[in-house]
Amino acid sequence: MAQGRRRRQEPQAPLPLHRQPRQALRGRRHEADQPGEAACCCACFKGCASVHPCLAPQSEYTVPAAVKAAGYGICAEELSSVVESHDIKKLKAHGGTEGLLSKVSTSESDGVSTSKDKLASRQEIFGINKFAETEARSFWVFVWEALQDMTLMILAACAFFSLVVGIATEGWPKGAHDGLGIVASILLVVFVTATSDYRQSLQFKDLDKEKKKITVQVTRSGYRQKLSIYELLVGDIVHLSIGDQVPADGLFVSGFSLLINESSLTGESEPVAVNAENPFLLSGTKVQDGSCKMLVTTVGMRTQWGKLMATLSEGGDDETPLQVKLNGVATIIGKIGLVFAVVTFAVLTESLFRRKIMDGSYLSWSGDDALELLEFFAIAVTIVVVAVPEGLPLAVTLSLAFAMKKMMNDKALVRHLAACETMGSATSICSDKTGTLTTNHMTVVKACICGKIKEVDKSSNTKSLFSELPDSVMTMLSQSIFNNTGGDVVINQDGKREILGTPTETAILELGLSLGGDFQAVRKATTLLKVEPFNSAKKRMGVVIQLPGGAFRAHCKGASEIILASCSKYLNDQGNAVPLDSATIAHLNATIESFANEALRTLCLAYIEVAQGFSANDAIPEEGYTCIGIVGIKDPVRPGVKESVAICRSAGITVRMVTGDNINTAKAIARECGILTEGGLAIEGPDFRTKSAEEMFKLIPKIQ
Repeated sequence: MAQGRRRRQEPQAPLPLHRQPRQALRGRRHEADQPGEAACCCACFKGCASVHPCLAPQSEYTVPAAVKAAGYGICAEELSSVVESHDIKKLKAHGGTEGLLSKVSTSESDGVSTSKDKLASRQEIFGINKFAETEARSFWVFVWEALQDMTLMILAACAFFSLVVGIATEGWPKGAHDGLGIVASILLVVFVTATSDYRQSLQFKDLDKEKKKITVQVTRSGYRQKLSIYELLVGDIVHLSIGDQVPADGLFVSGFSLLINESSLTGESEPVAVNAENPFLLSGTKVQDGSCKMLVTTVGMRTQWGKLMATLSEGGDDETPLQVKLNGVATIIGKIGLVFAVVTFAVLTESLFRRKIMDGSYLSWSGDDALELLEFFAIAVTIVVVAVPEGLPLAVTLSLAFAMKKMMNDKALVRHLAACETMGSATSICSDKTGTLTTNHMTVVKACICGKIKEVDKSSNTKSLFSELPDSVMTMLSQSIFNNTGGDVVINQDGKREILGTPTETAILELGLSLGGDFQAVRKATTLLKVEPFNSAKKRMGVVIQLPGGAFRAHCKGASEIILASCSKYLNDQGNAVPLDSATIAHLNATIESFANEALRTLCLAYIEVAQGFSANDAIPEEGYTCIGIVGIKDPVRPGVKESVAICRSAGITVRMVTGDNINTAKAIARECGILTEGGLAIEGPDFRTKSAEEMFKLIPKIQ
């Protein structure tokens, strides 16, 4: 970490233009090679400080009167500078994270007050978490863009010459018919194209607004709740977990194993460890691993992401592959037509000159000769008009607009029209399972605790299902469920109990509560020492807790096969931890397979006693666990999925499912969706990767 900070302080050579944003975000420092230049910089800084107290050196920093009157101990500019420059010294001068919590009138446990007056005061002093939006382009901008089409430009030139020649030779209005016809076709193409693009831009603007309606979990007035990122204010305590995007600039308050992907801002692919020593979090980055509580310090256009967005302009839409090809065809045909037109005009003109020479009148030219030349030119223009496929732009525009409208009727808004054409050539669709083919509303429907398999039904008394088991087992189960989780059980502002977390975590917590467990009581009775959050690579999650008596215990949960393989004992129906024998292992593996064949997602819960003296820097054990039980989670298939798969298959498209679940669970759900058919192959990634290239090519057509 220290080396990373030293690297930032070293002078850096100028970067290429495409790397400039990264350089700016790291806080470019200019060297003053001459004493006079250094003095000038110093004087300039002092001059700026006299203008705004927030820009003064820390020893001279004074809180602006308006900020102080509102009850805060720091202004927005000073807060922004702390995070932007990654200035640990300045942060410490303000009392560290704890000091800033106090200065922005918030706390880690309660967050900001939900009083309307206080929220309004925060908005006035620190701003809101919204970025400046570019104005929507007017209809006439799209008209102008449509006129830039090369084919239309050629037609416009032809229309002009056709009008000139036609009126000169045949008079008005007879001579203007052809030219006006070309003008009418140009206007039709332009206005149809512009109207389609304008409506599309408005729809995409609405779509962008919908896509940006991201919710995050925030603590306000002691209640953990979901809020839109646009409602965030300075002082909010935001809960971040794997996959979340950091919604504003802020500081790490508390958390475990937090890794942040800053590639969107810095270009660095290596994740950055964020902790108490390096507490800075930047908006637009993503949580790659771990979880934390974050103090929001900067919102809106003052954030690093906001400043970066302000330097970028909205790019225009690229032409679709079909438009590129047809425009190429139109250009080639137009050039060929132009060549023939020039040759025709040259041949006709040459015949006129030869006739004049033979008649001996090449020095005397009459009005009839001029009209004859204009007729030759009109013939040449006609050749160009006939050759240029003026219907192509209109045909492309109408067909794409029609395709887009049809897809909108099916509740699919295409962001890039090129995708429409690409999908038209698709022969295979690889789909995720959870949340795509399934509803992502999970519930525990079966459980095997201490070897006892029970069906869990919400309509019945779940607590009585395991009434024959000892209290020690139920205590251990509750401890495992409520401590080893990324979710939370809160009382919302309506006084009702609410479960927050991923669908899987919610399902497990619901089971714990239905068994009579008390989430808050269990959490208060133990101290959380270390957390290793779940990720798709490890397929497991683990925590280490300190028990009331001072002993240490680790709990883990995850993919059943992986967790069971790390167990050497299991809890029997007497509540005793006994060695796993071959018969018990066979029974548990059969249970996992049975659950999976019923399209249930299985998770195994286990624990291990940890030696005294465990610290947060120590690794959580990976072997020697005691199996508590296995739960089967049902994630229902979405209505209409089977019919959609059948339609794809009838169109010659192969649908494949890709998932990280147990292969038997995957097979069961694939059959339910109509994806896995007779003769189809289901294969696990590690097995597939061991195959040779020749074997892979033979297997791929069968894989479903």
